[in-house]
Amino acid sequence: MGDEIHTKLQQRIETGTARVGVVGLGYVGLPLALACVEAGFPTLGFDSDPEKVEKLGRGESYLRHVEGSRVAAARESGRFEVTGDVARFGEVDAVIVCVPTPLTPQRCPDLRYVERSARQIATGLRVGQLIVLESTSYPGTTDELVKGILEETGLRCGTDFFLAFSPEREDPGRTDFTTRTTPKVVGGVDPVSGDLAQCLYDRIVARTVRVSSARVAEAAKLTENIFRAVNIALVNELKVVYDTMGIDIWEVLDAAATKPFGFMRFDPGPGWGGHCIPVDPFYLAWKAREYGVTARFIELAGEINVGMPHFLLAKLQQALSDRRVPLGGCKVLLVGVAYKKDVDDTRESPALELFDLLSRRGAHVSYHDPHVPVLPKTRRHAALGAVASVPLSAETLGAFDAVVIVTNHTAVDYAMILRHAKLVVDARGVFRGEHPNVVKA
Repeated sequence: MGDEIHTKLQQRIETGTARVGVVGLGYVGLPLALACVEAGFPTLGFDSDPEKVEKLGRGESYLRHVEGSRVAAARESGRFEVTGDVARFGEVDAVIVCVPTPLTPQRCPDLRYVERSARQIATGLRVGQLIVLESTSYPGTTDELVKGILEETGLRCGTDFFLAFSPEREDPGRTDFTTRTTPKVVGGVDPVSGDLAQCLYDRIVARTVRVSSARVAEAAKLTENIFRAVNIALVNELKVVYDTMGIDIWEVLDAAATKPFGFMRFDPGPGWGGHCIPVDPFYLAWKAREYGVTARFIELAGEINVGMPHFLLAKLQQALSDRRVPLGGCKVLLVGVAYKKDVDDTRESPALELFDLLSRRGAHVSYHDPHVPVLPKTRRHAALGAVASVPLSAETLGAFDAVVIVTNHTAVDYAMILRHAKLVVDARGVFRGEHPNVVKA
């Protein structure tokens, strides 16, 4: 019976007649849902936000890096439907879960969205469905938490339904690699589940990378992001060290990067941002403690990167003091509040932390970001409210005591900033060489 169930599902996947459900239509889920449609699968997108459902239903995109024409084409094809009705999970043959996995204030995994999605799927779970988790989490989430919830229905994983993990690898704003062209790691809770998940992704992406288990796939994703987190922390620490020595970190990196082997460049900044790098390493550190192991590199990287907004604040405060301007009551303009260049994503952006730090010290803070017209509220920075981006002009710049470059968007006129700002604190290495009104941070 089990063989017959998985064979029928595999045939539906191979013929493109399987209906795919994507849970969570955010930065990961929406591009994936569109890729499923473009691969020929009838696709049902699920999201709890009525505004997103309504906008996507009209064939419009709410993400800057996802073209509205792609959403419109998907809707016009008749293969893309969007809903907030979780009672419809039973209609799909494969469910791909792309929901957030944040941290609690104590830096422990917050799996409430994964657990809620699993319980909602369980209400409509039927024989012959494939469930794939893409949300980044610690090794064991899929075959412990998700499997346990789904098997509360009485159905058995590997025979009645199938379960796998395939980590998302989205990089918002990137154009050289897309959802389709980025290799996809796939690991099943059991071999049959892995076979079915690989079969599905083989039709959606250009290349799949099969691993032996869901735990290996979960660990691979964490390893990718821990590698970046540790190297970002290293270069941020070097920035602080070299700054005390009067050495320009950017000049050092330019020189080091000329070596054609044995060196991989990472640039320092005001901290770390995005949903992955500031969050994912702590998932492994938390899980490691269960096994009596301390992940010291991860903890140290977190300590360094979390502290970078404070380093930037100290540099700003010293530069203002040198000009006999007190921080309390001064006017500061942050340039760039997105977590990285040329995107509209503010998740975990160090700019938000700097905004808070300055406001608490009595500074009057404004921001300019061509990609973020209004600063969205976040759980950690709810006190900021609905702040709007100010226009960048010679008059605007002259009205501020200091301009802090937090994110180096391409669309910003840095020459104008250099000409008209009284003081520029540059955390991104935009200005090379020496300028009387520029302090490198």
